[in-house]
Amino acid sequence: MAVELLLLLLLCGSTVSEVQPLHKPPPGTLDFGFVPVKTYDTNTYHEPGPIGILFRLVHAFLYLVQPNSFPQDLIKKLAQQTFGNVQDDYQKAIYYEIGFIVSAALGLLFVLLLPLVGLCFCMCRCCDNCGGEMHQRHKKNADCRRGCFATFLFVASLIISIGVLCAYAANQHLTSQVRGAKNLVHSNFKDLRIFLNDTPGQIDYLVSQYNTTKNKALSDLNNVGPLLGSRVQERFAKEVRPALDAALMMAGAIRETKEALENVSVSVEVLQEGTERLHANLTNVKIHLSNTLSDSACSAAQAASTCNVIRNSLDQLNINANFSGLPGVSTQLAKVNDVLKIDLSSLVQKGYAAFNDTPDLVLNQTRNILSDIKNLLDLIGSNITSFTKMLPVQKVLADLTIYLTQSEAYVQDYFPVVEQYDFYRWLGCLILCCMVILILVFYCLGLLCGTCGYDKHASPTTRGCISNTGGNFLMAGVGFSFLFSWVLMIIVVITFVTGGNVEKLVCEPYEDRTLFKVLDTPYLLNQHWRSYLSAIVLKNPDINLTFEKVYSDCKENKGIYTTLHLENLFNINEFLNISMYTEDVSLKIEHINVNLSNIVLLDEIGKRNLLDFSSSGIDGINFAAYLTEINKSVTKVDLLSFANDLEARADQLPKGALENALKGHANSIRMIHNQQVVPLEQAMSTLNQSIRLLQRTSSEFMIKVKNVISAVDAAQLLISNDASLVIIQETKKYMDMIIGYFEQYVEWVKESITMEVAACKPIANVIDTAVDIFLCSYVIDSVNTFWFGLGGCSIFLIPAVICAVKLSKYYRRMDTEDVYDDSVEQW
Repeated sequence: MAVELLLLLLLCGSTVSEVQPLHKPPPGTLDFGFVPVKTYDTNTYHEPGPIGILFRLVHAFLYLVQPNSFPQDLIKKLAQQTFGNVQDDYQKAIYYEIGFIVSAALGLLFVLLLPLVGLCFCMCRCCDNCGGEMHQRHKKNADCRRGCFATFLFVASLIISIGVLCAYAANQHLTSQVRGAKNLVHSNFKDLRIFLNDTPGQIDYLVSQYNTTKNKALSDLNNVGPLLGSRVQERFAKEVRPALDAALMMAGAIRETKEALENVSVSVEVLQEGTERLHANLTNVKIHLSNTLSDSACSAAQAASTCNVIRNSLDQLNINANFSGLPGVSTQLAKVNDVLKIDLSSLVQKGYAAFNDTPDLVLNQTRNILSDIKNLLDLIGSNITSFTKMLPVQKVLADLTIYLTQSEAYVQDYFPVVEQYDFYRWLGCLILCCMVILILVFYCLGLLCGTCGYDKHASPTTRGCISNTGGNFLMAGVGFSFLFSWVLMIIVVITFVTGGNVEKLVCEPYEDRTLFKVLDTPYLLNQHWRSYLSAIVLKNPDINLTFEKVYSDCKENKGIYTTLHLENLFNINEFLNISMYTEDVSLKIEHINVNLSNIVLLDEIGKRNLLDFSSSGIDGINFAAYLTEINKSVTKVDLLSFANDLEARADQLPKGALENALKGHANSIRMIHNQQVVPLEQAMSTLNQSIRLLQRTSSEFMIKVKNVISAVDAAQLLISNDASLVIIQETKKYMDMIIGYFEQYVEWVKESITMEVAACKPIANVIDTAVDIFLCSYVIDSVNTFWFGLGGCSIFLIPAVICAVKLSKYYRRMDTEDVYDDSVEQW
């Protein structure tokens, strides 16, 4: 049944052992979700409760009786009907069963001798012998003997009571477990029904997850531009992007150079005009100061020295830097402006755009091939769907469900019969317990009446009625002991031999799985089949399919496909070989041919533009002349300091027109500094920055331009020459990624079928329920405990009989007595 259900494994293509992975790069991980799995209800762990102590005690007793290991060789020979061919086999069997044989022999001896002894004892007492004579001789230790007999009888009765309680508990336990087994059977059938009903859904889920693989593959195929194109682009990007970045930076450097040249030209013009105007203004100031110092007030003794100092400093009022002789940069500026007529940045951006369009270029050039691949994926999905519909899953399921329903109905119909027969068994065992209880009642009443009614001052012939009744009860118990004990022992022997051997030959080897090893013996169950289970399930007796392995795998809830080695029933490649389709997909993808020859990073106009810039003559500028004048101050003296000093010296003169005139000249000098010198200093700063920038970059322009052109040419050559190889390599990686999805799907299906699909734990549960729980735990443990308790009762009836007969002599009323006779009593 499960074989036909799991034919859907064909969808996996083939196992890993059949198709070795051809693609090493790990693909992106796909999420197939979880195979729907339901929880089974049956719990095969049985806890017997307090009576488990008795079960363990019985197991220990059986180990004492039969400590030998499981006789695998004898069982194998017995199953193969070769037992007895060698005389040594009987010796081994006797050696193994010696404990049971001796115990059963003693039991049979008990059965044979006890009725015979009882008969002789009865006839002997009828002849007034064996204690039958109603005459008792007084002895000195009579009270001690009576106490000892009473104590021994009480202890024996107590032990018998414990034994009968054990037997009764085992009897009740078996009945309660049989009645409760109905729920356990129902649970097993429910799990089997879940097993049958859920397996198709699990297989359908595996089939449906092909769409996950297909959708992911289609998604990557639809994104072939970003995926494949971007990979190709990234391979060239290490060379292309730095080259284009350098060209773009050079375009920026050209613009910066133009700005620097313009700043130099403007600054030189400003400085030339400003210095001429400053020179004229300073000359006027000197003339006016000279006229002021020629005043008669400077001839006075107090002012003469100050005026002479001022007069001697007038030569400092003059310009220091001369910008009129600096060479112009108009020629270089004109050439740079000619270079900038061509937008180099725009040309570089076109190169960027062409290179960045690689993903779109790949997409446009692979549309036809991608369409074929998508059609191939749809074909695979159609084949899977068609094959799924071809499998007779529903028919198999319907047949199995009908069989399961009939089996369950059969069990339900006959379960009342089982309960009825169990009631008869319970009643019979209860009667056996009642036999023992009846004997115990007589013994207990005898002890109670005899002890309570005994008068040590009364003579044997004058004993009271209660004491006499106690003695009669004891003798009644003895009589029933002889009547019932041999019947009890027959039951004990039968149940002991049966239950003990089932425990040792079935339950214990089943628990340690030795029984499965015996069943797995080649040619054991069928002399023509090496493996019985594989011959039944797989129709091939040479496949190593063992009961032990199947049971262990089902116990671990593995999938039935792996457990039963169903791969030996059919060749997956005959139905659907995914590897064939993956090869077709690989061939389709390998035919992808992308042409990148249309990518132009920088055309000849851009390169010529760079060369024109490098020959613009910027390196021919006389930077030394510029830097010489720039490093000079605008005037020979700081005009602000000169004005402050002039004003300080004016304060040293007497108050009057001369002081005021000198202070007016000082203010004029300050005004000249603020209005003319400060702007000239700013122009000199701008000129300094620009000329130094030009000096710093002019020496590198030629080398940089050559490097940029070389880098662009190298990148362009790489695209032209290596594009085919790179595309082949990246296409291979792209193909590996797509094919990897199918390999991942195959591996996932294989793992799911191994561990999750049609998990066969219900099968192991059914076996455990039938053997371990019902047969061993419910029946055999209870039966063994029953005979253990009943056997103990039967054995301790012997000392109880002896003590009761002896004790009754001290309780019953005698016909005669002999007070002075101390001789030993004869009976």
